[in-house]
Amino acid sequence: MTDRAREVDVAASRRLARVMDDAVTVPGTKIGIGADALLGLVPGIGDALGSALSGIIVRDAIRARVPVVVLARMGLNLLVDAVLGLVPGIGDLLDVAHRANRKNLRLLLREVEREPLREPPSAAYVAGAVALMLVPVVAGVVAMVVGIWLLWRLLT
Repeated sequence: MTDRAREVDVAASRRLARVMDDAVTVPGTKIGIGADALLGLVPGIGDALGSALSGIIVRDAIRARVPVVVLARMGLNLLVDAVLGLVPGIGDLLDVAHRANRKNLRLLLREVEREPLREPPSAAYVAGAVALMLVPVVAGVVAMVVGIWLLWRLLT
């Protein structure tokens, strides 16, 4: 374990990835189902809440000052997760297969192990990180609005 890995606390991200993607294993399989898939069953608001919670791993990555390129990949994983959640029924199965939180945790851990602790972040880094942090939140809100709209159309 590197010195940087000892300095960066990723315990919350580890727990979150487990709860969101692998909380319970389906009996007789190696497939885990987490809170993200269950939250996705609630039209609209479930995807928004899942996206907001998933942003905690990205927040930890920002605190660890991982490169902006890695933050962009993490944001893309969460965006794909939110878009998959828009597909009624099958979207939740696709969400189980995608496992954005687990992917983002792996990206965070790899960077923490590989890179030495950087100098304090520049203004450009902070601006880019904030923009990338907003991606999953905005995607979650869009998913919520579309989900509620689809539910409204279905019921009326």
